[in-house]
Amino acid sequence: MPKMSDTMTEGVVAKWHKKVGDPVKSGELVAEIETDKATMEFESYQEGVLLYRGVEEGKAAPVNGVLAILGKAGEDYKALLASETAAIAEPAPAPKEAAAVPVAATAPTAKKEVAAPAPEAKAAPAPAVSAPAPATSSDDRMKASPLARRLANEKGVDLSKVMGSGNDGRIVKRDIDWFKPGMSVQSAGTFSNAITEESYDEIAVSQMRKTIAKRLAESKFTAPHFYLTIEVDMDNAISARESINAVTGSKVSFNDFVIKAVAASLRQHPKINSSWLGDKIRVNHHVHIGVAVAVEDGLLVPVVRFADSKSLREINAEVKEYAKKAKEKKLQPSDWEGNTFTISNLGMYGIEEFTAIINPPDACILAIGGIQQRPVVKNNQIVAGNVMKVTLSCDHRVVDGVSGSEFLRTFKGLLENPVVLLGQASI
Repeated sequence: MPKMSDTMTEGVVAKWHKKVGDPVKSGELVAEIETDKATMEFESYQEGVLLYRGVEEGKAAPVNGVLAILGKAGEDYKALLASETAAIAEPAPAPKEAAAVPVAATAPTAKKEVAAPAPEAKAAPAPAVSAPAPATSSDDRMKASPLARRLANEKGVDLSKVMGSGNDGRIVKRDIDWFKPGMSVQSAGTFSNAITEESYDEIAVSQMRKTIAKRLAESKFTAPHFYLTIEVDMDNAISARESINAVTGSKVSFNDFVIKAVAASLRQHPKINSSWLGDKIRVNHHVHIGVAVAVEDGLLVPVVRFADSKSLREINAEVKEYAKKAKEKKLQPSDWEGNTFTISNLGMYGIEEFTAIINPPDACILAIGGIQQRPVVKNNQIVAGNVMKVTLSCDHRVVDGVSGSEFLRTFKGLLENPVVLLGQASI
């Protein structure tokens, strides 16, 4: 099993492209491997016949574990397998010839990633029903992700009978995983078949979710978190955004303003742009901002590098491209490594305020809430205003309350006076 990312400890075989007995050429696609970040194509760098597959589809194996064995047709690979795994393989013995060659643990750099097929969930016992009709042309009018459509087609699921749990009722991968034959959706969006007995599904944990669980648990239980919340008056930022988009024809978002303001603030407060390394603290001079992006299997954090030197439109284009690649599972390790600070924005989901867990090795993460219209006091009068709450999570081993507060004060000042912010770089 090759090591395809710096944090990978095991890989899941999402799909085999070769069967036992098939010839394999150097550079030919052998399998799709699901890592903790993406599903990547594994190409052989040897030639031979596939004598043994050591991992079933949907199953995991540790890095450097036996993935497959290549050799000459009819070779006896059992002795080699026994020396590698301390177990005898089950396939029938063949005449002994020269020793077969195992697929080496170190793989060439993967060139692209593809979406992984979903593991089938175990459904509770139910009365036998006829198989659902294959998806028809009417499915094209349903809101569904490309991966959900592909899985529905493979499983023969009629998308019109599936209730979507994504944004605006969009059908996503988990909806196909959880769908049971015989379940249908009424126009009101409720299941017509009421559940009258206890049942559940158990879904295998993906490599990405395992890594999220491990890294964030380590962060939460080892780094002493404390939280600082502040309100930002967004009236001027709203006006500036409208003007920029009207003049340039671009679609700069509030998130781009936040990234730019954070980058400029980090330049003034380098303690916030630091990392805890056990016996020393690393103060980073460069500003690499990780931007949390939600995908179907969890969360990815691509990095906007040298964000303080980029314009709003450059930041906007880069974040959009990262989000597209993340959803298509095409991010490369170089895209998500090296962050010095992280931003998590849930404002677009209507979340007013929340706290985020620090993303190692950063010392801080900024949680961005939505812009809320509410009464505010200006010039001793109560008027309608637009307020955004942000919460800075700090690692107290690196950052003290005063340092975090000074950073937030600078950040607030830049967003409330975007002329100062935009004066530091071109739009």
